[in-house]
Amino acid sequence: MKIAKIIASIFSILLLVVALLLVYVKTAMPNVGTAPSLKLEYTPERIARGDYLANHVAVCMDCHSKRDWSKFSGPMVAGTTGQGGERFDQTVGVPGVYYSKNITPFGIARYTDGELFRVITTGVSKEGEAYFPLMPFSYYGRMDPEDIYCIISYLRSLKSIDKTVTHSVSDFPMNFLINTIPQKATPQKKPDIGNQLAYGEYMTNASGCRECHTKVERGRILPEFAFSGGRDFILLNGATVRSFNITPDNETGIGQWTEEQFVQRFKAYADSSARNKPVDPNDYNTVMPWTMYAGMKREDLTAIYAYLKTVKSIKNKVEKFSPAVR
Repeated sequence: MKIAKIIASIFSILLLVVALLLVYVKTAMPNVGTAPSLKLEYTPERIARGDYLANHVAVCMDCHSKRDWSKFSGPMVAGTTGQGGERFDQTVGVPGVYYSKNITPFGIARYTDGELFRVITTGVSKEGEAYFPLMPFSYYGRMDPEDIYCIISYLRSLKSIDKTVTHSVSDFPMNFLINTIPQKATPQKKPDIGNQLAYGEYMTNASGCRECHTKVERGRILPEFAFSGGRDFILLNGATVRSFNITPDNETGIGQWTEEQFVQRFKAYADSSARNKPVDPNDYNTVMPWTMYAGMKREDLTAIYAYLKTVKSIKNKVEKFSPAVR
């Protein structure tokens, strides 16, 4: 009887500790600091740079616009730029039901420039809510602040779209764990383009290449497999597409690719016919936003190529596509 009471007491203490921990996570986190005090000048130069970054490098519009999945690579539907409302749920492997935000002036008017900077670079909203890292804010948090200022300037210039987006909801236990994900930004200065490797590393980070081209386990990127591909992405029809190995492995990666082959792999999707190629629902498609990355500058693509040739070579043969099971 005495042993039973001791066990019951220990169990009660453990429950109390867990309850206090959950309360702490919910009330004291995320803790990324206050939003900086910013009042930006939205110059034409900043807007143009932000347009380039948001559409062809960081590809913000990949998730924050409606995409036409009846066509290869799901190009953006005209007139929906930044409107948000795209749904990501358990059917595509995420622990909840998440909606991309409206980032046109209608959706962000209540944000100061500093609050926009914080949400882009840390994933913490104006109200202190943690966002699920479908938006790769940890990568944006390592970008040059000036590039983030340019993205903010571009967003302010967008045509305002009157669209209210449904609030996102995480499943248990992610509804608690999500508060532990955001971290303080660690910005870096954009290297000079003449320093090709450093500049290539910067652009590779800004493009989020590592995020999609690395295996995950329980939602966590496995750094030992960085850039080696094989991450699963479930398409709307239930098929699975997997990211390619972009390490310099000669057999399964890009080790045998020339710089020109790498550049042309992107530029092949620059013309209108490639951007509007119809795809049968049962055929191969991809979440890779080729039609957006096709607009990346040649010097940026060559820098990324140069950097990728220096990363750890990993042999990993990827089966790129598995049709939906009927």
